[in-house]
Amino acid sequence: MTVLVPFNDGAPWPGRPGNKRTEPLRISLTIAHDTRQAAAADDVSLSVDYSLLPATIAESAAVGPVASLEALADRIFDGCLSHHAKLQELTLRIARPKSLLFSASSGIEVTRRRGIQENLRERLFVEGLECHTIIGVNACEREHAQRVRIDLIIDKSKRSERAFGLQELSSAIYTKLQSSKFQTVEAAASMIAETTLLYSDELVLVTVRASKPSALALAEAAEVEITRTPQDFPTPSQKGIPEKSAPLPSFKHTAALALGANLGDRFANIELALRLLEAPDDQGISRAVVVNTSFMYETAPMYVVDQPRFINCACIIETDLSPRELLEYVKDIENTVGRVTSFRNGPRAIDLDILTFDSITFDTREPDVRNTLDNLAGELVVPHPRIAEREFVLRPLNDMIPGYVHPTLGRSMQELLSDLISGQPADAAPMSKVMPFPRYPLTDVPDCRPPSPTLSGISPVPPTASYWSFPVTTLFTRKQRRTYIMGTLNATPDSFSDGSVNNSVPAALEYTEGAVAAGAHIVDVGGYSTRPHAEYVSLEEELSRVLPVIQGIRGSSSDGVRDVLISVDTFRADVAEAAVRAGANCINDVYAFAGPEYPLTEDSAEHFLRMRAVARDLAVPVILMHSRGEASANKDYSAYAGGVLEGVRAELGERVRAAVEGPGGIRRWSVLVDPGVGFSKTVEDNLALIRNAAALTEAIPNNSLSGYPQLVGASRKSFLGAILARGEKDGGYTGREVTPSGRDWATAAVVACAVQQGAACVRVHNVSGLGDAVRISTALWD
Repeated sequence: MTVLVPFNDGAPWPGRPGNKRTEPLRISLTIAHDTRQAAAADDVSLSVDYSLLPATIAESAAVGPVASLEALADRIFDGCLSHHAKLQELTLRIARPKSLLFSASSGIEVTRRRGIQENLRERLFVEGLECHTIIGVNACEREHAQRVRIDLIIDKSKRSERAFGLQELSSAIYTKLQSSKFQTVEAAASMIAETTLLYSDELVLVTVRASKPSALALAEAAEVEITRTPQDFPTPSQKGIPEKSAPLPSFKHTAALALGANLGDRFANIELALRLLEAPDDQGISRAVVVNTSFMYETAPMYVVDQPRFINCACIIETDLSPRELLEYVKDIENTVGRVTSFRNGPRAIDLDILTFDSITFDTREPDVRNTLDNLAGELVVPHPRIAEREFVLRPLNDMIPGYVHPTLGRSMQELLSDLISGQPADAAPMSKVMPFPRYPLTDVPDCRPPSPTLSGISPVPPTASYWSFPVTTLFTRKQRRTYIMGTLNATPDSFSDGSVNNSVPAALEYTEGAVAAGAHIVDVGGYSTRPHAEYVSLEEELSRVLPVIQGIRGSSSDGVRDVLISVDTFRADVAEAAVRAGANCINDVYAFAGPEYPLTEDSAEHFLRMRAVARDLAVPVILMHSRGEASANKDYSAYAGGVLEGVRAELGERVRAAVEGPGGIRRWSVLVDPGVGFSKTVEDNLALIRNAAALTEAIPNNSLSGYPQLVGASRKSFLGAILARGEKDGGYTGREVTPSGRDWATAAVVACAVQQGAACVRVHNVSGLGDAVRISTALWD
């Protein structure tokens, strides 16, 4: 039925509440009623007298102006339930045409039962939201906006005190959609679903139907429909990682910045620049926050080749600065870090370029001189005019925002990178990903940089001890790869393989000397065994095991031992921080920052934030391993269609994404991932992970582990013993029990496979023997 109702919420014009307007509403009432008695007796008195209901609805709606659909629904329910005793359960649908500026109609659908105060179900809807936007992959679609139609069905979990802001939500969706440049309707629908669900914590489900009416000549539209819940777009708190309790500044712009350095301590210069971007001013106000970083690359100089190699990366920031203000801001940072005036494309301690700013184009030059790139000094052109020709810019952007479409070229970052690589000559200088390791403990050597008030507001940036390099190979460029070797130094009395062997400082130093001589690139020092059912170790006890070993290594008279990289194997933030400050260069966490509890709890979330903050503040690489609490439990991956490989990719990927992205994240280039061989995996699971290790980090859509260097640690683990205990069906080998120390030959097979799969690092106990396995495997597979 149609009813005229006066509203005073100002719709459809935002900001005009109190302006009464009478509108036609389409109201439908569905009654849940058992019809069997009336049908059997054919007696109208046993039925519902629906002829009286329209009058009741009209009377309820006519009692003065209403402020919201929710209030009107309450009126109608009260009228129907009080005047019609046979009604027990009703579903009311109210459609309000032309109530939103950009939509055909919106409305509410509510189910209520007599005697129950709360609604059984409350659902909102928006129909026919239309806007013109760039969407599609065809050339014409990248040039001209086309009509897109959106329908929403939104399920709420509870009734709040205020009316739901459909007007505000639809306006936000319209604005985002209009400024977007998606290639697929699926991506647009996903963005709308996420925007909707993040609008209010009252929402539990949204269905989005998105269509392109002009896409097909012989059909009404090309359309996609998706249904999503908040779990499909996890916020930090929903991942078991709560958001910071202190509110962050509200920044309205997003920009991508390129960072490069080829003078001095290149890595420290970049880290300092990133910290200065977020440093508060003398009023305590931050003007920008870093929310994402790329991998870091070492590249040959471009344009002017007679200069040192560059370290390049990029970051995404959120800021309240305008483009011109941001340019001045980054130039001040360059001066603070120590940039000296140089010739164009020449060497510099730091270089910051604004690559993109939201999705706008911006050029400070006069219109009649924009046909050249020789007049950019002191000017700002956004997007950066040389993005498409620079691999050292496109790769970092592709790491973070592969789907971002260049506002003028109409191509995504992923497409521009592919175009550039396919056109490279065979002798193009290859790039390498790099991972810097800082030098600790910090010395009292004074900083050579000029004094700056902002430097006092940030943590000190450690100097660089050394760095690892991982070649980036394409079909056209190739560079010899390297698998780094991590020696395992357990300063514990109860480790599964070598407990009580190296738990004194002299024994630990002896192991380290032998490992370094055999080719170990890093030594992993642990003071808390993670074997199944290991005894609890107090914080004080773990520190007493780990710190003397690290200090002993750093105090060695042997240069090789004293300077070897050290990782601390711990899941405790206090141990990690103390170990690094004592001389460790890396944190190896078997629980990927979240602690040993599984499933995750609020304590896991706090644990995560504390570990992440320590790693970020100390600027150390981290090894994040997949695990599910107790190593011998939680081995079921049947929820994943792709089994353990998909499970590890999804679960570890979520943890890595939470560690890297958003305010307070660690740098992407500082993360090594570990699939957690032997932790909550069956024997067959472990074999599948090793056999398909390369697939874990391959560049496929929606893989959060894509591109990360990988560590494989299977040395002497129990699954190897389980395999060796199996007899052969048609052979003389009946199986045998092999102790952990006797599993080095079995480990060698895993090491060979890991090298073949492109592992960046292998963790082993016997560095001498397994170092040989790495070298021979590298020669075979490279």
